[in-house]
Amino acid sequence: MMRQTSGVRLEARVDQPVLEMQHITKRFFDVTVLDDVTLDVHAGEVHALVGENGAGKSTLMKILGGEYRPDGGTVVLDGAPVRFHHPRQALAHGIGVVHQEFTLLPERTVAENVLLGREPRGRFGVDRRAMESTTAALLAELKLTGVSPRTLVRQLSVAQQHGVEIAKALSYRPRILVLDEPTAALTQDEVGALFDRVRSLVAGGPAVLYISHRLTEIFDLAHRVTVLKDGRLVRTLDVAATTAPELVQLMVGRHGTVPDRPATPREPGPVLLSACGLHAAGVHGVDLELRSGEIVGLAGLDGSGRTGLVEALAGASAVRAGEVRVTGRRVRLRSPRAAIRAGIAYLTADRKSEGLVLPLTAADNGLLVRRAIGGPVRRLLPELARKVGLPATVLGRDVRLLSGGNQQKVVLAKWLATGARVYLFDEPTRGIDVGAKSAVHELIRELADEGAAVLLISSDLPEVLGLSDRVLVMRHGQVAGTLPPTADEEDVMLLATGTAAPVKATT
Repeated sequence: MMRQTSGVRLEARVDQPVLEMQHITKRFFDVTVLDDVTLDVHAGEVHALVGENGAGKSTLMKILGGEYRPDGGTVVLDGAPVRFHHPRQALAHGIGVVHQEFTLLPERTVAENVLLGREPRGRFGVDRRAMESTTAALLAELKLTGVSPRTLVRQLSVAQQHGVEIAKALSYRPRILVLDEPTAALTQDEVGALFDRVRSLVAGGPAVLYISHRLTEIFDLAHRVTVLKDGRLVRTLDVAATTAPELVQLMVGRHGTVPDRPATPREPGPVLLSACGLHAAGVHGVDLELRSGEIVGLAGLDGSGRTGLVEALAGASAVRAGEVRVTGRRVRLRSPRAAIRAGIAYLTADRKSEGLVLPLTAADNGLLVRRAIGGPVRRLLPELARKVGLPATVLGRDVRLLSGGNQQKVVLAKWLATGARVYLFDEPTRGIDVGAKSAVHELIRELADEGAAVLLISSDLPEVLGLSDRVLVMRHGQVAGTLPPTADEEDVMLLATGTAAPVKATT
């Protein structure tokens, strides 16, 4: 059982909610990402929002912050309905949002960032003394020591930059402050300092909506917690009346219901790719082996290091330490081209901005990498199209005009054309329909059956568990444990959230 572990929790107020989000629905094209979600927040309360990747947490907060408009439902402040068409309107109503990704200008000072666009004016233009005095007061309010209003943002640590983001939000004197994954890049001491600031803030009356995958933080800081699952409200609970395993079960929503497990396990062959002591952006000392004929799932929450690991293996980000071997030979993956020549294919999560050249035809996209590395292309395309299930009638069309499923098949064809032995798939079925998903699943299995090694990232845990021969679970840039194909979603989430003790990682 996980309860509050440090600090003093403040008693939340029980008067009329300062915020109510009633029956919120949001759709993107034909996909419903929020479905009838209701949430209320009181002044002086830290209200946590949790859920698996893709549960709808950030979308709900973007509606609150005026970045998205809901397709249904109402936002109510102090009993009065409001409707925002721009983030400035949300700010004017006292709603401040601190996103996980910083929005600061690195070449400007702290004061210039905090009061950007609202600089106090004097007789001769910007009153820098007033601007720096106002910023200094905000920094002192947050107990953000060691930061001067005159310091350039690029000279600050990540924790200090985060403090500046909060100071910027507080400069609007919000009544509701949204913190989205605020501790993702902080040390334990820095987390403690942030918590002190949040407790001090809510003691003065504002409410805080706190999004985090780290359940220990929820029990350390929050009064209530709301669980979302697949865009729907599961439950809102008092933190003091629940436990971490109960939250995990609510987030997962089911026990062991994973589709399409193979009837008999595959027998893996020799090691095709290995990494030893790998350090890269967001990755801290990872060891792994990928064998011929196996699918290895890579699970973890946002920010756990999954994408950082595959980017390093694909030559898309620098390997800072450690070594990578392909078929036993050490390789230096200094660029994507080097990885491709080593027999590694990397299907990125964002097909439109990173996987395709949208003005080109499907045929040109399918042969793009093959041509770049100088391989023969004659008579190759029809066979590739057949293998990925891409209709021949679409090959001459601009890829931007194709459905999401057919676009993904073009990306798959592009990498099959390289003849790779190792495939790194990052969210290969994101944003495609059920029929296209089944085709991608079948192709992944065929690659393994033909002797390739596949490393599969997916936020859809049933997909990972249903396809994989084993699952590596990452947390804080490291492998927290390796699970067998008989594991269920709850096993994964317990490791991913740090609720379960780390399992000695085996390759």
